[in-house]
Amino acid sequence: MTADQVEAVPEEVAAEPALHVAGLSVTAGDVPVLHDVSFEIAPGERVGLIGESGSGKSLTALSVMGLLPEGVTATGSVLLAGVRQDLLSADERLLSRLRGDRVAMVFQEPMTALNPTATVGAQVAEAVRLHDRSLSRSAARERALALLEQVRVPAPPRAARSFPHQLSGGQRQRVVLAMALANRPALLLCDEPTTALDVTVQAQVLALVDDAVRHNDTALLFISHDLAVVATVCERVLVMYGGRVVEAGPTREVLTRPRHPYTRGLLDAADLDGSGYDQDLPTIPGTVPAAGQFPEGCVFRNRCDRSSGRCVEVPGWSEGESTGYACWHPVEAPHDDD
Repeated sequence: MTADQVEAVPEEVAAEPALHVAGLSVTAGDVPVLHDVSFEIAPGERVGLIGESGSGKSLTALSVMGLLPEGVTATGSVLLAGVRQDLLSADERLLSRLRGDRVAMVFQEPMTALNPTATVGAQVAEAVRLHDRSLSRSAARERALALLEQVRVPAPPRAARSFPHQLSGGQRQRVVLAMALANRPALLLCDEPTTALDVTVQAQVLALVDDAVRHNDTALLFISHDLAVVATVCERVLVMYGGRVVEAGPTREVLTRPRHPYTRGLLDAADLDGSGYDQDLPTIPGTVPAAGQFPEGCVFRNRCDRSSGRCVEVPGWSEGESTGYACWHPVEAPHDDD
């Protein structure tokens, strides 16, 4: 990684977005799976990315990290604050230097991110030392213990000597979070980090994520299908379906005054206000199509009760870049006194 690719000037990049994604499109072989995805995340901002499985949320994060599988290609632009090189055209040498340093990711299943043959302490220390070779091994071990304590792993010295399989799922996820936060990244991506955890442990991990990003002024892209979790953690939300962002805006506004019929369907099925506790919750008709099988035009039209002949055309974006929706027949906005 050369000096002209990465700038170490936090004051100059303060006005830049932590992440700028423009026209991101992803193709698997000859099958398009993401279409013209664009958004920004400001430094310290917490943004949620929601939608059903198969909507393209994880592919978006993997594109940012440069971790797309073989045979899957991305076009468009992904810019990280302080890095001159577009990440989509960056080589693996640069990307490997950025991962775990400027940008880090927490995956849904921690065992996929941990080495089963190495102790937890050694892996956290490696994450620290990999990006700071001036640090001695003993200093890296001390930093690893401090990180394990920061994410509230019980008995950090004992946990550091343990192998991943000797820890609980919640403890393993805390270890992965410690590794992700080791170098105070400018951007943290979390892909369903609490899905496999019970409710109590989930709340604890979410609190740790929230505390960490606030303390370090880290930008956060939080991927989840759980709207209640997103409402708790995020300031702004992007709604994705069929590989497209179909609605975006402040979390409170989107989750209380949705304009896209898909967002409205997600909220009705989630029952965030508890109104449907004693009756069957409404569901969105049909199922999410396989990749490449979404309809032309509006990707939601084959499941939408508001669709018309006009929906064979791709709807334009209604407002500004960070707030709006893409729909020919939006849900009516409620009045302020409703």
